[in-house]
Amino acid sequence: MDENMIADEYYTLTDEDGNELKFELIAKAELKGTQYFAFVPAEEDDDGEEGILEYTILKSVMEDGEEMLVSVDDDDEFDDVADYFDDLFSEEIDYDAGSEN
Repeated sequence: MDENMIADEYYTLTDEDGNELKFELIAKAELKGTQYFAFVPAEEDDDGEEGILEYTILKSVMEDGEEMLVSVDDDDEFDDVADYFDDLFSEEIDYDAGSEN
């Protein structure tokens, strides 16, 4: 498993409406000096298409001396980070698929 891939690490995150949601951290990466995290809902619905991984990307920022996870609002920054995680997950899927034979 890639050192950026995470297993069995759960977080309760609070959205902008104050709702607490449980997420599983599946990967992390440091890009251009910023720490990014990829999360999936802990209780995943089977409504998504098979083979498509939908995940949430958050980045770490310091606010008043405290680490906060916030959304990535800049489109170019988001695209760069999403491409990185997509490549990471594709490599992991290819590796897993190859080990079944």
